[in-house]
Amino acid sequence: MLIGLALVIPLARWALASEASHEIQEAAPAAHHGHGGHHEPPKFQTTRPLRTDTQLTRDYVCQIHAIRRIEIRALERGYLEDTFVDEGQTVRRGQHMFQIMASIYQAELDRAAAETAAAQIEYENTKLLAAKEVVSENELALAKARLDQARAEQALKTLHRDLATIKAPFDGILGLLEVRRGSLLDEGELLTTLSDNSEMWVYFMVTEGEYLDYKATHAGAEPEEVELILANGTTFPHKGTVTAIEADFNNETGTIAFRATFPNPEGVLRHGGTGKVRIVTPLHGVLMIPQSATFEILDQRFVFVVDEEGVVHQRRIQVAEELPHLFVVAEGLADDERILLEGLRRVQDGETIRPVDREPTDVIAELDLPAH
Repeated sequence: MLIGLALVIPLARWALASEASHEIQEAAPAAHHGHGGHHEPPKFQTTRPLRTDTQLTRDYVCQIHAIRRIEIRALERGYLEDTFVDEGQTVRRGQHMFQIMASIYQAELDRAAAETAAAQIEYENTKLLAAKEVVSENELALAKARLDQARAEQALKTLHRDLATIKAPFDGILGLLEVRRGSLLDEGELLTTLSDNSEMWVYFMVTEGEYLDYKATHAGAEPEEVELILANGTTFPHKGTVTAIEADFNNETGTIAFRATFPNPEGVLRHGGTGKVRIVTPLHGVLMIPQSATFEILDQRFVFVVDEEGVVHQRRIQVAEELPHLFVVAEGLADDERILLEGLRRVQDGETIRPVDREPTDVIAELDLPAH
């Protein structure tokens, strides 16, 4: 009996403890529910799209070329007798630049002149004899032919002599001197280069899509003005215009070359320079939102639109242009709709929030936008 009583007492204690534990577990959720039953939605900043005028700026890496650049070559064989110019010098049209030894050409010209004089005398004598019918008309014609031949030979020798004197064909700037005084020159040997830098041709590559946009907006219009950003980051003081577009696309890069012409009155630009062409396109009455208020899914751009009840709705938008920190919206948003500005990764479609509205001008003013 003592053994049985000893077993009953611990069992009773275990049953009471288990029942008390069960009651506590049931009471705990009830107490928790009583204190946390009302859950307030989180606060997030919202704003509206801004409709305004702005401008789209695109920069293209470019190469600068002189409007005319030629090679100056020796047209006759001989020794370079003298050089009258220096590298980088500005020369004028007709200015004497190089002199190839002309004594041989002068001697040949003197001989040709003497032969012309002898042929002239022979022709005059034959003409007198023909008048007296001492010689036939054929003899007179032969004398005239010999005179014409002598004159042609003299003109040729004069040309050879003149080609030994090399003059500037137009105003420009000289390049490096490839030969020095006393050098033996072959016909066609390179002496230097001459660049006409009064105007500069600036070439830059444009994608096929940008080319099509350009043709659509400039059909029959005046050539578009462009700016040139120099290698040191400064803006060239004179604006240029797009004057030519290459005929074919580059199949490897998918681009086509544009050419802009810039005046160069101060001579700052030189052939072979580099920089960036800047095209500024005005945009009127466009709808803009911060890029940070959007997110991307499978190459498509979305925003969270917040309705009057504070419910978040995911919506796809179409971006027309991309500006620094901003998107120009073509479709998907209205001017008076409210979009989520922050917490895009902490909300879900259909969730309720407490919107904190901000003026779109204040939001955009805080962005790190480039100065125009």
